[in-house]
Amino acid sequence: MSGDGGIDPATGASATRITQRGLWFEEFGEGTIYEHRPGRTVTEADNVLFTTLTMNTQALHLDAAWSARQPGFGGQRLINSMFTFSTIVGLSVSQLTQGTLVANLGFSEVAFPAPLFAGDTLYAETECVSKRESKSRPGEGVVNLVHVGRNQDGVVVARAARATLVRKRPESSRDGGRAEPRGTKSTEGN
Repeated sequence: MSGDGGIDPATGASATRITQRGLWFEEFGEGTIYEHRPGRTVTEADNVLFTTLTMNTQALHLDAAWSARQPGFGGQRLINSMFTFSTIVGLSVSQLTQGTLVANLGFSEVAFPAPLFAGDTLYAETECVSKRESKSRPGEGVVNLVHVGRNQDGVVVARAARATLVRKRPESSRDGGRAEPRGTKSTEGN
């Protein structure tokens, strides 16, 4: 595509443009599990940077010599669990909430049942466990999600329940079209 407003240079026809977005409230399916790909291979640099940026001085994340003397993790430093948590939520954004999320209402039931180490690849999936229309905010609905992070071996390393407020499909696109989320502007016709 050239920068000529969406005209296909080979055919001269107007090209269809689709803006990447998350799901509207109506598109979430209760009981559906959304697998987010690609995964994210976690590095030592990720761990040290995130840990120091957040002022978490836990030696299990920063001190290789000290960690090597501790029992239980084979001398390895642990990936900061808040990095793991942030990444499993982050992996879901483009597929579920990009441009359609109004607010995070809260997280609960956060757990880290197994450790994550540098060199592991983190994969995320999200289940829509329930949804309901908002009673106080027309045009929006509450969607309850459970995010799960697994390492490359399928071992669950993180789990968190999340309540979100999500926009409903705009009236202008209820006929099945893909309306753009608020805050985006199509370049079609420019």
